[in-house]
Amino acid sequence: MSLDIKRPSINKTKKKTGFIVKMQLNNNNNRSGHNKRNLFFVFFTNYYKWVLWLFLSLYFFTSYFAGDQPSPSTTTTSLLSTHQTTSSSLPSRALIESSAIVKPGLLSGMKIYVYDLPARFNADWVTASDRCASHLFAAEVAIHRALLSDSSVRTLEPEEADFFFVPVYVSCNFSTANGFPSLSHARSLISSAVDFLSGQYPFWNRTRGSDHVFVASHDFGACFHAMEDMAIEEGIPEFMKNSIILQTFGVEYKHPCQEAEHVVIPPYIPPESVQRAIDRAPANGRRDIWAFFRGKMEVNPKNISGRFYSKGVRTAILKKYGGRRRFHLNRHRFAGYRSEIVRSVFCLCPLGWAPWSPRLVESAVLGCVPVVIADGIRLPFAETVRWSEISLTVAEKDVKNLRKILERVAATNLSVIQRNLREPALKRALLYNVPMREGDATWHVLEALRRKLHRSYRMSRVLGQ
Repeated sequence: MSLDIKRPSINKTKKKTGFIVKMQLNNNNNRSGHNKRNLFFVFFTNYYKWVLWLFLSLYFFTSYFAGDQPSPSTTTTSLLSTHQTTSSSLPSRALIESSAIVKPGLLSGMKIYVYDLPARFNADWVTASDRCASHLFAAEVAIHRALLSDSSVRTLEPEEADFFFVPVYVSCNFSTANGFPSLSHARSLISSAVDFLSGQYPFWNRTRGSDHVFVASHDFGACFHAMEDMAIEEGIPEFMKNSIILQTFGVEYKHPCQEAEHVVIPPYIPPESVQRAIDRAPANGRRDIWAFFRGKMEVNPKNISGRFYSKGVRTAILKKYGGRRRFHLNRHRFAGYRSEIVRSVFCLCPLGWAPWSPRLVESAVLGCVPVVIADGIRLPFAETVRWSEISLTVAEKDVKNLRKILERVAATNLSVIQRNLREPALKRALLYNVPMREGDATWHVLEALRRKLHRSYRMSRVLGQ
């Protein structure tokens, strides 16, 4: 039946014309609807198996690869929505825009095989030193233990693995009793481990280690030296340059010590020590220390064969602000210094031998605004933790103006930064747990590896079929 539109007379409105058209279309649909239903029934009866197979194939395919492209609607997550209940299930626009944690994708069935190496490569070091599993370089121990404890990610079948974790502890003996760094054993220890696994397993040789993961949780990563000039001169061992390195060292510029695929991870801070500091915090939550730093600060920079500690930055801070009423600066060790952090508004995080320091994590998880003084530093998990919303960055040359900078922040957006620091998801992202918890540091390591699934030999085989 053809569509017959009656032209209205002069005194009829356009609205009524629309009504006439709509009624005639409905009439047409009623007459043809029965025939269409019969055709659909015949089609479905004959081809339902093929339709069902197509939809199931699409479902499994998209489920496997969905994690690679997070949905735009879940790119960010509100800092406060995870622990506050409101009348609406949607966070306000203001909360979304101030979010400091980007919601990552799912791990998408990724599997990791953890090599069972002889104890001389890992367990013996923990037995020999109480500090091995608890000092700032202990991420290598924490990640290993977390992977062993998580059956959802770990696989006992190496043929099913996307990545292979090589658990060698080289940082356990990073510092001697007098505190002077010592890493002379690292290269030979890791080289021996690679020789062992390449002789016992076929997986290293088939990819030259490109899907293998190491941890280098000390000053200049896999360059294995605490002094930058020597680290650069020695470089990353050739046998590791094709692998993935989890390292605390990271900078925004080209550097020989990150010329391998790598993930910048947080230094290790024992979660129980953080909780103890929080439990001992003032009941009223008052922060009575304005600017805080405790650590090595020399009247003159320590000179070791021409190398100046902290590039003289800590000395400049001490000379400029030592003794000032609003600056709590102390050069001596104190076992309970985290109780001072929890009472502080601003925590200074100047570089040491390397740009990073454990103070970055300690300050953030204890609610003290980290004041990062290390030019060009790349902070851990920069893809998911929005450091610009929870910290300040001060150029090394501007430490002479540090007081004015902090006063300006205190008078403008300090309350916003402090609110962001109170987000529980932030603390989870920067702390390692055993067993692993969703959203913690090891979980974010796995999320970073998920973005490198193109290096997986197994994945390349699946895509090639």
